[in-house]
Amino acid sequence: MKRSEIKLIVELDDDQIPEKILWDADEKGADGLSETKSLSLSLWDHQNKNTMRIDLWTKDMPVDEMKRFYIDCLGGLAQSVLNSTGDEFMNQEINTLCDRLVEHVKNES
Repeated sequence: MKRSEIKLIVELDDDQIPEKILWDADEKGADGLSETKSLSLSLWDHQNKNTMRIDLWTKDMPVDEMKRFYIDCLGGLAQSVLNSTGDEFMNQEINTLCDRLVEHVKNES
């Protein structure tokens, strides 16, 4: 059986706020740690039938980029729900929400 590892490193300031987030993965394609400004990790707890989440962002992550990040996450979820369940309705509804959110962010700037 093949095994793949994903590594996350979070450097915190004295107030426990992320200053730097580093990551690496066996199948990333590039060697060494890469830096990111935000991450969102969701895990399904099948025993309790709920989702466990870790959302982190560095204190220098711009708000407009954070909003774009979450819109991109939703778009990825739309594709994932289509790929994993074949539910075209859910896919379209999430994508419609993404379109509305993109317009909202454009109107803000």
